[in-house]
Amino acid sequence: MTTIAPEVRADIEARLARVASEDGVRLLMAVESGSRAWGFPSPDSDYDVRFVYIRPRRDYLALKPVRDVVERPIVDEIDLNGWDIRKALGLMLKHNAVLSEWIESPIRYIADDPVVEKLADLASCHFNPRGYALHYASLGKGTVERWLGPDGEIAVKRYFYALRPALSVRALRLDPSRRPPMSIVPLMQAADLDRILVDQVNELIARKAQTNEAGNTLRLPDIERLVVDELERAGDVQDRSDNTNFAEEAEALFLELVDKE
Repeated sequence: MTTIAPEVRADIEARLARVASEDGVRLLMAVESGSRAWGFPSPDSDYDVRFVYIRPRRDYLALKPVRDVVERPIVDEIDLNGWDIRKALGLMLKHNAVLSEWIESPIRYIADDPVVEKLADLASCHFNPRGYALHYASLGKGTVERWLGPDGEIAVKRYFYALRPALSVRALRLDPSRRPPMSIVPLMQAADLDRILVDQVNELIARKAQTNEAGNTLRLPDIERLVVDELERAGDVQDRSDNTNFAEEAEALFLELVDKE
C-alpha cells in the first residue's frame, strides 16, 4: 500500500484543520483519492485529498443556500476538495460511486466520525450494481476516447484511468452483491483476471512508479480488449433499482446529523 511521507501528512492535516476553522465546518472524514489510493502512483502524482463535512445546523435553515463544496487551490501538489454531507448523500442516492470509494480509501488523514460506518452500511445495503456499472462505464469510455497521443502511444496514466473503471464493471458483473474495491490489486482479484493480464497490469504499475504522470507505454492489445469489452457490458450488470427505504434512510441519517450540530 502507498504510504504518505510524515512531513506531507503533517502538512495535509494542518491544511484540513485550517479548512475546518476558516469555513466553519466539521470534517466527518478525510481520505486520499486518486492514483495514490488506487495503487498506481507516479513519483509526481498529486495528493488528492477528499473530505466530507457538515455545517452548523443554522446553515441548513438559512434562506440562501450555502455552497455544498469546499475547495482549495493546488499548492505543492496537494489538492484539497470536499463535499457537504447533504451533497454526498444526494449523489449516493443517484448511484454515484465516488463516496463509496472515499469510504473504502486505504489512506485516511483524520479519524472517521462514527457516521462514516453508517454511510458504509447504507451504501452496501442499497447500492444499485447497474447504476455503479454505468457510472464506471461513463468514466472509462471518456478516457478511451482520449487514449492515443499524437505519436500513437498511450500514457500509462490513461491506461489506468480506463482500466480501473473496466475492472469495476467486471467485478460487478461477477458479484453484484458487493461494491467493487477501490484499489487496483484487490480490484484485480475481484475481477478474477487471468495470470497473463495480472502480470501485464503489475508491469504497468511498476512502470508508472518510475515515470512521470505523462509517461507513455507501448500498446497492450490484451488490456485494451479487456477494457473495451467490459465497458460495453455495463448494461449486463444486475439492476437493483427497487431500493426500498433508501431515500428515507438517507434522509433520516442526514437529519440525525444536523440535529446534533
